[in-house]
Amino acid sequence: MSSEELHTEFEIAVKRVNDHTDPFPADFLLRLYAYYKKATNDYGRPSSKKPIINAFKTNALFQVKNISQDEAKREYINLVNNYFLYRT
Repeated sequence: MSSEELHTEFEIAVKRVNDHTDPFPADFLLRLYAYYKKATNDYGRPSSKKPIINAFKTNALFQVKNISQDEAKREYINLVNNYFLYRT
């Protein structure tokens, strides 16, 4: 898959998540958050008003620190596709 195709697939996955109206599981959201931040090179600090949420987000970001931007996009796409494929 070319870089452009990967980016297009990533954008489609992001739209699927944004268009979904039911709540997602917290662990799923944390993984999405980390892969999204890595995929978009957004290294800003978590900005929740709750310190515990910031701690979980920081931990999630730490777990993806050694993967590439393209790998983060692939992982994000896989997470989204698997979620919608297997959810009940």
